[in-house]
Parts: sequence; structure tokens; C-alpha cells
Amino acid sequence: METVEMNSVSLKRPRSEDDVANADEIKRHKISEKSKAGNDSGQSIETVTEQPDKSLLEDTKNEIIPNDESEEQDDEEEEDSDEDGDPESFADMMKHGLTESDVGITKFVSSHKGFSGILKERYSDFVVHEIGKDGRVSHLDDFSVPVDDEDPPEETFTVLSDEDKQRLEELQLLKNKETSVAIEVIEDTKEKRTVIHQAVKSLFPGLETKTEDRDGKKYIIAYHAAGKKALANPRKHSWPKSRGSYCHFVLYKENKDTMDAINVLSKFLRVKPNIFSYMGTKDKRAITVQEIAVLRITAQRLAHLNKCLMNFKLGNFSYKNHPLKLGELQGNHFTVVLRSITGTDDQIEQAMHSLREIGFINYYGMQRFGTTAVPTYQIGRAILQNNWNEVMDLILKPRPGAEKGYLVKCREEWAKTKDPAAALKKLPVKRCVEGQLLRGLLKYGMKNIISAFGIIPRNNRLMYIHSYQSYVWNNMVSKRIEEYGLRAVPGDLTLKGATAVHIEEGDVDNYTIHDVVMPLPGFDIIYPKHKIGEAYKEMLVADNLDINNMRHKIRDYSLSGAYRKIIIRPQNVNWAVVAYDDPKIPLFTTDLDKLEGKPLPVLPTDGKFRALKMEFSLPPSTYATMAIREVLKMDTSIKNQTQLNTTWLR
Repeated sequence: METVEMNSVSLKRPRSEDDVANADEIKRHKISEKSKAGNDSGQSIETVTEQPDKSLLEDTKNEIIPNDESEEQDDEEEEDSDEDGDPESFADMMKHGLTESDVGITKFVSSHKGFSGILKERYSDFVVHEIGKDGRVSHLDDFSVPVDDEDPPEETFTVLSDEDKQRLEELQLLKNKETSVAIEVIEDTKEKRTVIHQAVKSLFPGLETKTEDRDGKKYIIAYHAAGKKALANPRKHSWPKSRGSYCHFVLYKENKDTMDAINVLSKFLRVKPNIFSYMGTKDKRAITVQEIAVLRITAQRLAHLNKCLMNFKLGNFSYKNHPLKLGELQGNHFTVVLRSITGTDDQIEQAMHSLREIGFINYYGMQRFGTTAVPTYQIGRAILQNNWNEVMDLILKPRPGAEKGYLVKCREEWAKTKDPAAALKKLPVKRCVEGQLLRGLLKYGMKNIISAFGIIPRNNRLMYIHSYQSYVWNNMVSKRIEEYGLRAVPGDLTLKGATAVHIEEGDVDNYTIHDVVMPLPGFDIIYPKHKIGEAYKEMLVADNLDINNMRHKIRDYSLSGAYRKIIIRPQNVNWAVVAYDDPKIPLFTTDLDKLEGKPLPVLPTDGKFRALKMEFSLPPSTYATMAIREVLKMDTSIKNQTQLNTTWLR
């Protein structure tokens, strides 16, 4: 499954007489967005080709690409951006960004008039609950730990001092030349020694212990039993055969993306991140609830983290014999608050009825294509063209637009010297794509860009070519809707099981637009038999690519292709309009609120502001942003918004 980190934004519609009363409040609000999922079904409707009303949108953070490799990441690594200039300078920089039309997003399916609303003013206005492959929605509603006679006593977690833990961690990770650590047993008893033995072995996998007498005092000696190979590998003999090897739990997190959360958990548990598994990555600027599995870490140890971690809660523990696999989920259930809405009750009803009954165009959202002046699809196209100098240049060259200050300096150094070592020195954060490519160039040399590029984690490399596929798909779907409207026509594609077939003239009345799929280009798919099939070919020819030969010299970059529904109809759609006075109060209760017994604040019947509370379920690989775009009728591109209002909202 593809995963994307969304960028933060702030939306506002140009002020009309109806909007003036809310304008000051809207200017204080912020909005974030993210990628997620949608659903399908069948119905015929008329095409709506009106252009979206204009609005204001703000990007408040750089895209962070998750890195699945074991290289460690410190949360403190990220430096503050240097782009805190005057509002006009930011707006001027964002003139170089993308608009929706640049990536093929041009159509709507509904006929209602758009209105303003603010998404993610508070991260708690956006809540995501994972839907597992069995259709069950993940909730955190139980902190209890499964009873297990094999678990060590609770004292295990407190018997070691912070200094002892520091020394043991350094020993475990081979960070110094010491071959052992001696822990003096204060108030010596056999029971106390047993607890220390258990604590070392359970908290620092890979270490063994023994008891020694030194000068009449008892010491517990910790040491590596099997050298470097024992590092962070749970010992087989210490795990009961009757217990499933994987502890599954529900992770409730606030304002953290999934990879960051796993990095934090792994540091506190002193294990490598790759022993964790999950079905999908979730938004950062949100409250998210999802299932995680971890290899041979007890529920007791995990539950102990609830006492020392902020913005995380772990619960609903169980032991199973299998890990989780990326993409196994059915989708996600969203609870979203749009604050300071300006639409009339009729507009809102029309918008939400349309979302529930018709759905939205299943476009790939703006975050799929990057936030800077060099779209990710351009890099993907260069990879497919086998133009590696262009790939290197696009990733490293200076670019106009808003970026972290250290990235600007790194790019300037690269342009001036073409020296990977010199450019790398400008980067305090080495794990970004630019840093990884520079390290590769340093290792393999400027004449072996392919190997240098290969240092970037595979998922991140594939992101670029998937971005190009998405760019083609968006453009072709807009052409398809422009040409044939929102009804099935002969020559369209539909799925029979996992196989795509053409809709024939005699069968067309048996299908609706909800049955129609469009291909992402590749060597293992078929194309529509009408004008849009030829349009695919023309677009790829213009990009110096051969639609009949999508295999690449490097196997990783060969595109097999896929099929994607044109229209997605969300499931379990519900909504309500509520009034409120205080922008800071929550408008619904979370799983944690319920566990802690927090009541929902009493809301006024006639407040200063109005909010739209929405709930809907979406399948994987579709974009919640595009559903919200259909409701608000707003262009979600940063460029379009900042050109309308040069105030850089903080």
C-alpha cells in the first residue's frame, strides 16, 4: 500500500458579505491535510465542470518521508525553518508551486455551491480509526494486561537506576569498550538478585547475567552472551512456547506519524524498529488509532510505557502467532471537524448528501506530488526515461519556494561545487532524500548515479515513479470525465474479480460510473478502447516514454500498472452542524477521553461560530483530502491559496 505524509494547510474563501463576520476568526485558524482512503458503488450523474471557488491555504511543514531502514532518527534532528520572512516573501516563493490543474485535478461531481471551512485547526479535529481486514474498527478501550504467569514482577521495571540503565544500554549497543557491567546489589537478598537478573534480561535483550562476590559484596554482572549477533534479538529460550510470538496492541497517538511513533517506542524498549509491524501509516497532525504488532515484547513491558510516554497510549493487548502486513487493512474511519464554516444549512445538506450518494473523484491528492517547485512526478519521469543525470539534478539543484534553511544552503553548495562532501556538511539532517543521495554519490562517485540513488530506501525511490503514474492517472480521468461525463460508456474498463475487461455496447446499461476503473500505466494492464486509450499513448509519447514498453532496465523501476476506481463513494457517512464560542474546545470525545471519563463540553445552541462534524469510512489508497475538496469546492493547492491572500498565517 502506498503511504503519504500530508502537508499542513489553512483554507479560506475570498471574503463576501456573508463571510465578513467570520473573517477574523478564520485568519486565526490553521488546517492540515493527509492521504487516506474511499469506497465505491454505482449511480449515473451529470458532469459538473465549474471551477472551484478560490480559497487560502498554508503549508506549515516540509514533507517527511518515512524511512523503514534501521538507521536511528532523533526527534530533535529537525531544525527550525529559515523561511520566517515577511508574508509577501512567502507568497512570492509559493508562486513556483503546483496548482491542482498542474496535476490534472480539475473536475467535480456535485452541483452545490462551495463554502469555507477550516480543517485541523486543532490536530484533535481530525481522528482516524483503522479498519482491519475483518472489518473491525480499531478502538482503544482497554488498558488491562493479559494475565501470564511467565511475566516478571512489576518491580522489574523500577529496580534499576537511570545510571544502571544508561550503562546497560551502552553495553547492549556496543557503544563503548566495556565487556560487562557490574551492578551492586543493595540490601542483598536472593529475591532482590532475582529481580535484577530478570530486569536486565527483559529490558536489554541480548545480555546475560551472573552473580559474583567482590570484596564481600554481591554484584550482578551483565555481559554479551553471543557477541554482536545477540544485539536486540529476543532470546528464544526466554519466550514461553504456549504464548504467541507477537504481541498485538492498539496504538493511540496524537500529533505523531506512525514511523516517528515506532522509533520512539523502539528507543524506550531498547530494540530495533524493524521488529514492529503495522498495516498502514497514519497522519501526523491528527489523533489516530491503529493496530501494531511487535515480536517477543510482553504486554507488561508495553503497558509500562503508558507511564512515561506523552501523546501515546497503548492498550487492547493480545498475543498472536503472526505479524501485521502493510496493506492488510480494509481502510480507515474518519471523524473530521470543519470549523468556522460559512455555508448555509441547505448548502451543507446538499454537499453531504452528494458525498454520501454520489461520492467524489478518486484523484491522487496534492501531497502525492510534493510541496516544492520540483514535483515528485518529474523525478519519476526522469527515472523511467533512464535519465540519471536529470534525476540527480532534480533532487539536488536549487529550487525556488519555501524550504528548510539548511536544505537551501545544501543546494547552493551543490550548485557551486558539485562536491557531495561539501554539500553534505550543510545538512544537519542526513536522513532526508538529499542527504541519502549525497552519501551515495560520496560512496560510489559521480559516474555511478544509479548505485548512489539506490542508497535511498526502496519505498522512497518507488514513490517517485508512483507519483508519475498518479500524474498520468489524474490527467486521464479528467479527460475521461470531460469527454464522456459521469456515466459508463462502451470502451470503458471495469473489473471482473481482479481482471479488467472492456464494457461492450450491449452491456453498457448494466454499469454505472461507480463500476468504471482507469489504469495506471504499466506493462501488465489494458487501456480503454475509446479516445482516452489514445490519450494515454499521446501523453507518454510527449514524455519520451513508450506505452508498449514499460519495463525498465532496473527491475525495481519496471511498472506493471494497476487499476483504480474513478469515483469513490464513502461508507458510513454522517454529519451534524454544531455551534460553539471557543475555538479551543473539542467538539467530540476521543477514545482516551472516554477511558478517562472526560465529558464532552456543553455547547451553546447559538454560538459565535458553526462547525461541520463529518464521519465517513474510506478504503486504502484514496485521499480524504479529495473527499473534503468535493464538499467545500476548494482548490487544495498551496500556490492557488497564497496568491489570493499574501498573509502567511501562523
